[in-house]
Amino acid sequence: MGDPQLAALAQQYFDFHLADNPTSASFYGIPGYDDKLPDPSREGDQTRLAHHAVVRAGLKSIDAGSLGGQDRITYSMLARLVADQTASINAALGEVALSNTITGPVSTMLSSLPRMSLDSEQRSRDYLVRLGSLGDYFDAVLDRYRQAAAEGRHQTRQGVLAVIEQIDDYLDTAVERDPLVGPSPTGVEAEGWKAEAAELVAARVRPSLRRWREALESEFLPVARTDEQVGVCHVPGGLEGYAAASRQFTTTDLSPEAVHQIGLDEVARLRDEFAEIGARVLGTADVAEVVDRLRNDLSLRYESEDQILSDVTLALRRAEDALSSAFLDYDIAPCSVEVIPPAAAKGSTLAYYTVPASDGSRPGTHWVNTYEPASRARFEYEALAFHESVPGHHLQFALGQTLDGLPQFRRFAYVTAFGEGWGLYTERLCDEIGLYSGDLQRLGMVSFDAWRACRLVVDTGMHVFGWSRERAIGYMRDNTALSEVNIANEVDRYIAWPGQALAYMIGRRHIGALRERARSEMGEAFDLRHFHDRILSSGSIPLATMTEVVEDWIAGAK
Repeated sequence: MGDPQLAALAQQYFDFHLADNPTSASFYGIPGYDDKLPDPSREGDQTRLAHHAVVRAGLKSIDAGSLGGQDRITYSMLARLVADQTASINAALGEVALSNTITGPVSTMLSSLPRMSLDSEQRSRDYLVRLGSLGDYFDAVLDRYRQAAAEGRHQTRQGVLAVIEQIDDYLDTAVERDPLVGPSPTGVEAEGWKAEAAELVAARVRPSLRRWREALESEFLPVARTDEQVGVCHVPGGLEGYAAASRQFTTTDLSPEAVHQIGLDEVARLRDEFAEIGARVLGTADVAEVVDRLRNDLSLRYESEDQILSDVTLALRRAEDALSSAFLDYDIAPCSVEVIPPAAAKGSTLAYYTVPASDGSRPGTHWVNTYEPASRARFEYEALAFHESVPGHHLQFALGQTLDGLPQFRRFAYVTAFGEGWGLYTERLCDEIGLYSGDLQRLGMVSFDAWRACRLVVDTGMHVFGWSRERAIGYMRDNTALSEVNIANEVDRYIAWPGQALAYMIGRRHIGALRERARSEMGEAFDLRHFHDRILSSGSIPLATMTEVVEDWIAGAK
């Protein structure tokens, strides 16, 4: 039986989290929050900081040395999460993160709200209440951008222009085809419900975004940071904020300089692999030529959305069929494949994943970007499918939801270095168990590795060393086979979300190092399926905590 004081504190932390992030509660399938939106104001931040202070005080009253087992993990996680989240709130980098990428508030709301489950009359009606307050939410975000600008904390020119274009595209769409009007309600008369949703969009949401459009052009564009100054090092408090973001997303204390060098070393190593596989599949070992062929050979592109969806779905099914070779048998929610909504697709990344609802009302979903299929490379989507669905994020999070006896916050937690490190780790794992359909798709895997290694270089390059946007794009162009449009989208994402991109390769390297350590120290007792079970069966955890879990497993086998 666990420590009751710690259990109560863990639940209080999760309750605070739900109150501060009601849209997350809706995605979790937890009732009672479906009519609410988060408070994006500085006053809202003060409330969040007060919540963290309560949890910190509670942790100080518990004797950590007396805890064992899962309680020890819970305590260390709470301490790390609260410290990192507090530092991130104080850094307020979101104030200068105007973007049309997945991190931007317009993109987030237009893509996420229509995906909320409306499986009851109450949820259907709550959706309308939430929709009615969305205009006020956008107004509050705009006010915060104005507060930051008054302090000399300006947006990037690229971000401002991209959101202006995004809003123009959105406002040009007929209200009847607005994604916010699109959901199918349950328990209410559908035609009347949709009419009310359309009225709310026309009367409240769209006017607020028209106010955005006017302010972006007249207030923010004239003082925006140029493409030569995209990093937060050019913003007051930016370097300290970036250090906080790096700690939060990697759950390590690696310095930005150390991360930058790790990236440079990984990129150099992967160039040898480009040459080796490129010689077999493309007839050349010249890395520049391999990269150029992968990027520019039109015969390697898709012709239709259906082709993309077919490849992704087939890869998912192959992985599901092969799970027993590397994993124990788990009873988890299903995974579906869906297309990213058109309103959000243009500026979005290649794909992302959303967790299944805890109440079973929605499966886990691998969202795939099919915008302009002719710009999408055929060799990329298998590695992408493994990363986002099975055995990547879907297996990871769907399994986490089945873990009984853990505090709720751990069942729903998302530690980026763990989550994205695992996703990247599985791209290579699927090569080990023979899931790629050919060497061309394996080159996509190598390119994706290089992509994540380049992230270490360009993210720190822009935000710490002052690289320009074009220098970052040029580095990605030289060292990955990503298309020009994807490189630009990726770099703009790093600009808008400092530090997040570091988590992937840092997390993947950590998991790989622990696996080799366990194999070396355990010898014949090492079992890959049980190693993966140890990594996944405590939920999403910081990297230091992961090390403790594996060390306990190794010690138990001796």
